[in-house]
Amino acid sequence: MLLTQTIISGLMIGGIYALISMGLNLILGVVRIINFAHGEYLMIAMYASFLLYSTLGLDPYSSAIIVIILLFLIGLATQKLVIEPILDTPASTKIFVTLGLSIALQNLALMLFNANHRTVHTAYQSKLINIGGITMSLPNIVAFISAIVIAIALYFFLQKTMVGKAIRAVAMQRDAAYLVGINVKRIYILAFGIGTALVGLAGSMLMPIYSVYPTIGTTFVLIAFVVVVLGGMGSMFGAFYGGLFIGVVEALSGLLISPGLKEAIYFIIFILVLLVRPAGIFSRGKGSEEVGLE
Repeated sequence: MLLTQTIISGLMIGGIYALISMGLNLILGVVRIINFAHGEYLMIAMYASFLLYSTLGLDPYSSAIIVIILLFLIGLATQKLVIEPILDTPASTKIFVTLGLSIALQNLALMLFNANHRTVHTAYQSKLINIGGITMSLPNIVAFISAIVIAIALYFFLQKTMVGKAIRAVAMQRDAAYLVGINVKRIYILAFGIGTALVGLAGSMLMPIYSVYPTIGTTFVLIAFVVVVLGGMGSMFGAFYGGLFIGVVEALSGLLISPGLKEAIYFIIFILVLLVRPAGIFSRGKGSEEVGLE
């Protein structure tokens, strides 16, 4: 029963990791840039959720749509003003720019909110659901269900809509997309906006579970990179499955080995996957050059 409880808890946490990682994976697969500031967008989303709660009394779940729209607009602006001018520069330049953006956003948050942890208090925050002897936190269940809904919605959006097909075309072959009349720059802006909007949803889902502080994004973005590589760069369902996998590995490592070593375990798995299958476990075998890591 303890093992089952641990696996279920890991799956719930994995849903949170999946939510964060799907946005990062979309940006990586389409815009072909590793966004080191992705964790800071999560931090911004959590602070936005906290401010809406503390000033207007809005529940984090109720304010989620506002946070999503805000992060979508921030993503559009980032792509247009920061990323677009460096698209044709070497990979090292892109890394330094997004890393610099990450540091700038962290320090801005530190100036505005200082280093104190900020939390919200809701009626459901500590509510537990017991099913067949397995206890689950209600906020974790909501985050897990949200991850499933987003994965399915993204799949249908990318597969069944004209805009989604255009996004897939740009991700597969940018030059060919140009030739058939797709506005690639506009698709880049849209993909970056959607990717940051997804992390906005993740921030709203996290606020009842975690406190927010200026460097909270660093921990989650490291996990997101692991999830993206495991799941397959550019694969939305891969990011979902990868998030669940890392959540279970983290929970089992804490139970069977040591809570202090759980991060080391999934980073060891991360290194092994890079050595054996660099494109990811759930990828279709595409090389790193095809997802913009050349």
